[in-house]
Amino acid sequence: MEIKVTLTDSPKAKPADESKLGFGQIFTDHMFLMDYSNEKGWHDPRIVPYGPIPLDPSAACFHYAQEIFEGMKAYRTAEGKIQFFRPQENFKRLNASCGRLVIPPLDEKLLLDSLKKLVEIEKDWVPHEKDTSLYIRPFIISNQAVLGVHPSKTYIYCVILSPSGAYYKGGLNPVKIYVETKYVRAVKGGMGMVKTGGNYAASLIAQEEAEKEGYSQVLWLDGVERKYIEEVGAMNVFFKIGDEIVTPELSGSILPGITRKSVLEVLRSWGLKVSERRLSVDELMKAAQDGTLEEAWGTGTAAVISPIGELKCNDIVTTINGNKIGPLSQKLYDTLTDLQWGRSKDPFGWIEPCC
Repeated sequence: MEIKVTLTDSPKAKPADESKLGFGQIFTDHMFLMDYSNEKGWHDPRIVPYGPIPLDPSAACFHYAQEIFEGMKAYRTAEGKIQFFRPQENFKRLNASCGRLVIPPLDEKLLLDSLKKLVEIEKDWVPHEKDTSLYIRPFIISNQAVLGVHPSKTYIYCVILSPSGAYYKGGLNPVKIYVETKYVRAVKGGMGMVKTGGNYAASLIAQEEAEKEGYSQVLWLDGVERKYIEEVGAMNVFFKIGDEIVTPELSGSILPGITRKSVLEVLRSWGLKVSERRLSVDELMKAAQDGTLEEAWGTGTAAVISPIGELKCNDIVTTINGNKIGPLSQKLYDTLTDLQWGRSKDPFGWIEPCC
């Protein structure tokens, strides 16, 4: 399909100080849109000036939460080139989310081609300062104007872009994690393995309570037995216990993170012992008490690697690695970010050039 382009007549001023970008607060001049109907399928791909999307008050996304999204980034190298990190994996996961929420699948080649075209138009918005990036948010909403619980007959696919600051401004400092034992985020057979807003809405109350106690993230347990570790907030989680690196297995209630997948592949390429298995909170706390829990970290698009320095489970508070980033966490962070920003060669074939 031909992608139509309509450029804005009123371009915005670019941020003057890239050290104050923050996250998700500034948006570029243009966005990508594409529509779906049962009669036409996905059609009318276009790049248009950034602005509001008209929706009827009865649009299905408002009432029945049939929507999904992705999160990815564009990176500027020291040579000024712009590139993506494993975008095909994001679009593959987008279609997997479509399947769970009964949204018609999209052509993944068209998604990548349209993203490249959009970012090329907005290339001056990709920040230059070290460890900054252009955050990319593709999403799909159901917009059929009718009440009734059934899959929508019409949808909108949209991509918006936001220049974002460095996640770690003052160094790679460990975060404090609160183990949630009261609330449940997801269960097998539900939607924990897809990227949909309902999963994040379900986590807000626990996040708020954790923050009141001085903790920045919530470590979720499984929704049935309430004993097996699943995710940390918006991140997957890893633990180094002795010579074994453990991450919870993908059992249907955990998001299959692209950074998670990349970390697993990097660790295995280094010849380390890596396990994807069930890990109970009791086993974890025992490892913390006997000193075999050496490191812990979260993985995700925003932070890449987020070291964990403290865990609180009920009334037990455990410090990990002296509340400092561990050597393996640091090595993983350096390896992945050097790839993403083009500071090292790519032995895995993960980098996708843009412009």
